[in-house]
Amino acid sequence: MKVSVEIVNAFIDGDSGGNPAGVVLDANPLTAQQKLIVAQKVGLSETAFVSNSEVATIKLEFFTPVQQIAHCGHATIATFSRMSELGLVQNGRMSKETVDGTREIIIDGSMAFMEQSRPIYTDVLNTEEVRAALNLSSDVPLHSISIVNTGNAFLLVPLHNAASVAGVQPNQNLIKKMSEQYDLIGFYVFSSETTVRGRHAGARMFAPRYGIDEESATGMAAGPLACYLYDREGIDKTTLFIEQGHLMNPPSGSLITVDLQLVDGCITRLMAGGVGRSLQQIEMEI
Repeated sequence: MKVSVEIVNAFIDGDSGGNPAGVVLDANPLTAQQKLIVAQKVGLSETAFVSNSEVATIKLEFFTPVQQIAHCGHATIATFSRMSELGLVQNGRMSKETVDGTREIIIDGSMAFMEQSRPIYTDVLNTEEVRAALNLSSDVPLHSISIVNTGNAFLLVPLHNAASVAGVQPNQNLIKKMSEQYDLIGFYVFSSETTVRGRHAGARMFAPRYGIDEESATGMAAGPLACYLYDREGIDKTTLFIEQGHLMNPPSGSLITVDLQLVDGCITRLMAGGVGRSLQQIEMEI
């Protein structure tokens, strides 16, 4: 069987960067095992598969080279950006069906936004375990580490400056072990220092549990981080800008915009979005 896969960079920052995802726009004939094979052949952190839905605009499934996951931010943005570019969807509100329910999508010009749920916080008290997983020296302060879940769970680790974030040398085995222990997608390490003035955090993401040593944009992690910055760091903004990928080696700068929706000062849900750009189309035999 021949399968056509679009390669789309999501969350580009300006005219470049972003995080590439595979997108299969007609996945109706594919089994779950075939989707996993396609994701392995594509070799990117996630590949999204579009099929018909009776309850939403489309059904959207996500596979890493290792397994299926419930949600993926950059692959969602990649999918809807490409569908918008092809005229398959128009500006306005729509939705995606996922393995655990439906989520709202908004197309606004060149940007696509996806819904995430209200944040759920779990504080992490064993900072030395986190220090070992990130190979941080004893003179790097660690505090206010928290697991935040807005659909997927991430361990958020604030550091005091961008140099500390850039200097992280992750112990992938320990991160994987902790991710399995706490049922995490991965670690999201950040500081308030950014490359562009007016943005709110610069981050790196490690998810070896899902076969991802590091990726350049993670929409499902930027959502929890925006909530953390509002609820825990006192940033009194409802639109926050998260940088990622600038501190990777090699860098691939990404920008994720998060709009928080509040009721009586409490976050009830959020929309995380950005711009996608199509890179190429490949054909494969499975």
